[in-house]
Amino acid sequence: MSPATTILGLNAWHGDSSACLLVDGELVAAAEEERFRRLKHWAGFPSEAARWCLEQGGVDPCELDWIAVNRDPRVSFWRKAGFALRRRPSLGFLLDRRRNAKKLGGVDVELARSFGLRTKDLRARVARVEHHLAHLASSFLVSPFEEAAVVSVDGFGDFSSFAWGLGQGREIEVRDRVHFPHSLGLFYLAITQLLGFPRYGDEYKVMGLAAHGKPRFRGEMRRVLKLLPGRFELNLDCFVHHEGGAAMTWAGGEPQLGRVFGPGLERILGPARRTDEEIEDRHADLAASVQEAYEQALYHVLSHVARETGEERLCLAGGCAMNSLANGRITAETPFERLYVPPAPGDAGGAIGAAVAHWCAGLGRRRRFAMSSAYLGPEFREDDFEALLDEHGEALAAAGCTVQRTRDTATLCERVAARIAAGEVVGWFQGRMEWGPRALGNRSILADPRRADMRDLLNEKIKLRERFRPFAPAVRRDAVAGWFERDGDVPFMLQVWPIRRDRREQVPAVTHADGTGRLQTVSPETNPLFHELIEAFERETGVPILLNTSFNENEPVVCRPREALDCFLRTRMDSLVLGPWIVSRRERVARAA
Repeated sequence: MSPATTILGLNAWHGDSSACLLVDGELVAAAEEERFRRLKHWAGFPSEAARWCLEQGGVDPCELDWIAVNRDPRVSFWRKAGFALRRRPSLGFLLDRRRNAKKLGGVDVELARSFGLRTKDLRARVARVEHHLAHLASSFLVSPFEEAAVVSVDGFGDFSSFAWGLGQGREIEVRDRVHFPHSLGLFYLAITQLLGFPRYGDEYKVMGLAAHGKPRFRGEMRRVLKLLPGRFELNLDCFVHHEGGAAMTWAGGEPQLGRVFGPGLERILGPARRTDEEIEDRHADLAASVQEAYEQALYHVLSHVARETGEERLCLAGGCAMNSLANGRITAETPFERLYVPPAPGDAGGAIGAAVAHWCAGLGRRRRFAMSSAYLGPEFREDDFEALLDEHGEALAAAGCTVQRTRDTATLCERVAARIAAGEVVGWFQGRMEWGPRALGNRSILADPRRADMRDLLNEKIKLRERFRPFAPAVRRDAVAGWFERDGDVPFMLQVWPIRRDRREQVPAVTHADGTGRLQTVSPETNPLFHELIEAFERETGVPILLNTSFNENEPVVCRPREALDCFLRTRMDSLVLGPWIVSRRERVARAA
């Protein structure tokens, strides 16, 4: 029997650096570097994620066969050269691009250094997969579809911002692209920055704010983003990224992005909001307007793709596929009837995309799995929890905490459900950590969706974030139709659907200002324990929904038990559940229901 073929997939020297491991085409492990480094969106070489993936798969780095990377600086060489001659970007811009390309050429060197090895000790060969092909592969090649239209939408990667084509079996045919400097991702980023949200990944704040405004800047948005047959175009007078005026840092640490918009955008939309300035109605209206303009552009190009491919199924990826508001209306606003978005559609997911693309296209192998679950990260044993609680026994007692061990999962779920129904906020740490940005019931903070005050409590006292941001409903899969205006599977919390009008008053904590919820559907096949907890809560309250938010407090989602305990102790959570153990600050919370 021949030895297994091993592929380490990497998203390196970019935001949300990550790693995954394929063994004979099966996905064994995947994790983002930020979870180990404890710095959001960590950019650089994902050495800790790579180390954990190889350990999880029992693979010696010296025996690894392939390293697949989701970038190929050689792509679009002549287009890049033509752009440089026409636009004459700054020397700093060109040097920055050259440094980044040089790093990507040395991933084997960096991997060897991470393990204290010499490069010649590694036998692995490096496979470079074009950025958008990796995105497309990260969705289609792990989807349940044998044939589908494929679309990637993001900021930029390998000189493109948008790519579409057709996936059939193990093959992806890319039929068209939108190239630098035009980008839907940059359009949304520019107005995110204009609204006073300057940090990498802040676009989700604009999505939350959009529900509080009205799209009264429609005309102005059309002057910034133009729709052409089957594509889109930016008014470059509003931007500076094409001139080298937007510095981007991916050197190791939190990604840093310079301002991508220029004075032209402020002349059209008004002055930029300072980060310390109050959010006014105008800002909410701008958020609603950019969301509407983005959706119109997305549905415009998706409808073109549907007509050209004749497909009713769509696999979507790229950073813009994180826009769950837009995702939730795709099947209503375009000819597509079925949608698949992977749990990490952004750059982190490019690690899986590069690996599966090389497995299928580079090695000519057939697809081996469909990703129906996102539980691909580290898992801990009961002994790990017990040792941690013993180590911190005195500190817990001093903080007025009690520790109980439950005898079985039924008892655990009954007790935790009763606590949540009584008004407790519970940190829930179970099983393997989720892959992607969403907590899906293994690294979650859970609360009662029926409590109108719960959203403000969580935002102000635990999550320490803006009050306008919503919380997600985790709903039992077979109860979706009774609570939402649509029915279907949304396992990765990447679509927003309207909550039924007659149900909204029953779950105010997860009903956003526009009557919607970014739902997660939970089935016993993918997460039996979380499903059992929701069932226990329904028996207690009659509601098959839990408020589910990520287990963190202005940091990456917790990865290890120690981080969960630290987060619990420094916030106002009432209870922490580590495997079978329940840690509580008091025996029972008796907040008025």
